[in-house]
Amino acid sequence: MGNEDAEFLKKLLAMFKVEAREHLAAISTGLSMLGKDDGQNHAGIVETMFREAHSLKGAARSVNMTDIVSLCQSVESVFSAMKHGRLAPTTGTTDLLQHGVDFCYELIDSEKPTGAKSAKLQDLMLRLDDAICGGPPGRTEAFGAVALGMRSTQDTAPPEQPEPRATADWPKEPPQPPPLPAAAVSSPAAPETIRIATATLDGLLLQAEELIGIKLAIGQRLSDLQDLRKDFDSWKKDHGHYRSSAGLSSAATFPLSLTNKLASLVKNAEADYRMSGMQIDTLLHDMKKTLMLPFSVMFDMFPMFVRNLASAAGKKAELLLEGGEIEIDRRVLEEMKDPLIHLLRNSLDHGIEAPAERLQKNKAAGGIVKIRVASRDNKIEITVADDGCGFDIKKIVTSAVKSGRVSQEAAGSLGKEETLLLPFQSGVTTSPIITDISGRGLGLAIVREKVEKLNGTVAVESIPDSGTTFRMVVPLTLATLRGTLITVSGQVFVLPSTNIERVARTKRETIQTVENRQTIMFAGQAIALVRLGDVLGLHDPRNQRQPDNSSLQIVILGAAERRMAFAVDEIICEQEVLVKPLGKQLSRVRNIMGATVLSNGKVVPVLNVPDLLKTALQSPATITAGSLIQAEKKSRVLVAEDSITARMMLKNILESSGYIVQTVVDGMDAFTALNNRDFDLVVSDVEMPRMNGFELTTKIRADNKFSEMPVILVTALESREDRERGIDCGANAYIVKSSFDQSNLLEVIGRLT
Repeated sequence: MGNEDAEFLKKLLAMFKVEAREHLAAISTGLSMLGKDDGQNHAGIVETMFREAHSLKGAARSVNMTDIVSLCQSVESVFSAMKHGRLAPTTGTTDLLQHGVDFCYELIDSEKPTGAKSAKLQDLMLRLDDAICGGPPGRTEAFGAVALGMRSTQDTAPPEQPEPRATADWPKEPPQPPPLPAAAVSSPAAPETIRIATATLDGLLLQAEELIGIKLAIGQRLSDLQDLRKDFDSWKKDHGHYRSSAGLSSAATFPLSLTNKLASLVKNAEADYRMSGMQIDTLLHDMKKTLMLPFSVMFDMFPMFVRNLASAAGKKAELLLEGGEIEIDRRVLEEMKDPLIHLLRNSLDHGIEAPAERLQKNKAAGGIVKIRVASRDNKIEITVADDGCGFDIKKIVTSAVKSGRVSQEAAGSLGKEETLLLPFQSGVTTSPIITDISGRGLGLAIVREKVEKLNGTVAVESIPDSGTTFRMVVPLTLATLRGTLITVSGQVFVLPSTNIERVARTKRETIQTVENRQTIMFAGQAIALVRLGDVLGLHDPRNQRQPDNSSLQIVILGAAERRMAFAVDEIICEQEVLVKPLGKQLSRVRNIMGATVLSNGKVVPVLNVPDLLKTALQSPATITAGSLIQAEKKSRVLVAEDSITARMMLKNILESSGYIVQTVVDGMDAFTALNNRDFDLVVSDVEMPRMNGFELTTKIRADNKFSEMPVILVTALESREDRERGIDCGANAYIVKSSFDQSNLLEVIGRLT
């Protein structure tokens, strides 16, 4: 490896360590909240930790930290079991997960674990696997030993007696990353520069941003003085008219010095406001420039990531980068790292076709993925485009219905734009098979969540066999934004101006009803109209008493491909506001992104436009009592495996998790069993006598009675060609025995059943 490559890998690893600590800190926080929560917020907390573990796994894979990938896989599977109700978040389980977080801290600061650390890693993964099984301690120990034997290709059979696990000296508290120096003088060659920790700069920027509130307060005091002078002049004028009508001298009786003093006070206040405002704006601008970084800082890691991922998938792809010189707030740049990684993985896994398929379509054998960054109106537009196969609309709808994100009835009425937004929902995936890289339906959901957290928008365009383009628009900087103050039911709110397409007035008589929704015409199209007060739960009876010929104040909001009109009481003004987070206790409040303090000292909520649109469009939940009963019913699983050891291991793992299991020794017996008894899923080896797993899967798919039967192949064949053959045969998941993980198997079965 050349010096240049070594230096690049060193920088890449340093970036990963920073990101990994952030993910681990978020998981630790979630585990702490889980222990204190009364159960009402468990689902949201678990979902957040699930996504953090998923993102950490992806980041670790990009720098080849295989031990962290393996550990994250086990942790992620535990979270998945909690998410789907198969595992309760007990104190023992959360403590075990915290041990996993603690050990991850050790792994990111060390080389590949060997000796005691390797034993500790294997021990922890087995404990996590056993936590999902929930069987008696003795039995889970034995199963864990078998599973460990399958993880290693060198061990062909389990020991007669399970070996005692290595004693793990788990730290009581997660190791903290070493503190960064607040400021340290750089090398003597550049004495005019110093190195300052980014945390220190963040603190200085926060203090500079707080000055915006002072600027607004000074402006309010100036406005009060100007109003006072106007009132004084008006009173003086009225007093003169009174004296004149009474036959008295109209000469002013007010001391001239009082008039001059008030005028001078207003003039000086205006000068002070201009000067302080200019200085605050300059300071804030310079501080923001200090924390601005070019996109090229992040671009450095992507070529190798794309090259490795394409090679692993047996594909060819070239990455084109444009706009790396554009600077953006470092905090925004860090938040965009995960979305870009997920979108690149999506392009390479789902978009770019294999070379042979591309040649059949008269395309070049190698695909092209392009990241383009552009600046516009204090916002940054980031596009990730590929020239692959595009989205399969039918598969998207099928997956959305299967995952419960949309009902079968509603699916038939979805337009193309609405359908293309479905993959951004958790659990919706078009992957034909679940592997350790994709198929869980989390990637695009994380993209949407991260972008909306920045008050940004994400949209997608896709053309069959031409490619897919993801377009994300995020603010250039955080904390401050241009906001429009509105009133609804007597309360003041702030709407981010970036999401406002138009404000207007419309007569009530022009409102029409289309498909049980009130609509108005905008740009030649009918768009839905709702009252913002209704969306926020602020019902105002005054709306019912307005005459038909009265006007409504309308704000048309847009995010991604959605657009809707909201009726408000009044639009006050537009101004720059400092957005303050709601704090850890209220980290996620529906329809609210934060709050700001107005110049008069009043705290006002800042509305989350993507949330508003989703709330306004929300349909009743599709989960019914019948579906809940079905979920509680025990599923029947057919296991086809010629090895007695592997067959009994799979049977015990599945039965420990509550499944009803029947085993057979080859594909021929498996197909016979399917015709004699009802099953919900098939788990099959590939290399078996008489009929192998590929042949069994093909035969199942060819029979109308079993064409929708989920099939999981668990095999020692791990080549790309074998995986592709599994996809061609119609398998739903492909799990390699050399990296067998029983928790992953259970999670996959849970999803497919």
